[in-house]
Amino acid sequence: MESKFIKILGYVATCTSLGMYVSYIPQILNNINGQKSDHIQPFVAAINCSLWVIYGIKKKDWPLAIANSPGIVFGLFACYTALI
Repeated sequence: MESKFIKILGYVATCTSLGMYVSYIPQILNNINGQKSDHIQPFVAAINCSLWVIYGIKKKDWPLAIANSPGIVFGLFACYTALI
């Protein structure tokens, strides 16, 4: 029973993590359209996600690595668009 709960929790957490990083898209679009936002938070999120992806790969915890991978891409892109 508990292992089923943990498995479901893992899927839900993975989906919410993916949603959190995909939510950078409106910020990126605003940055591109001239409504600049701060670059620090997405940059730090990208670093954090990079560390979690490395950890997940080393531990073979694929849901953790997969859930944090978009954070690297979207975080760096949000940071970049805020700076240009």
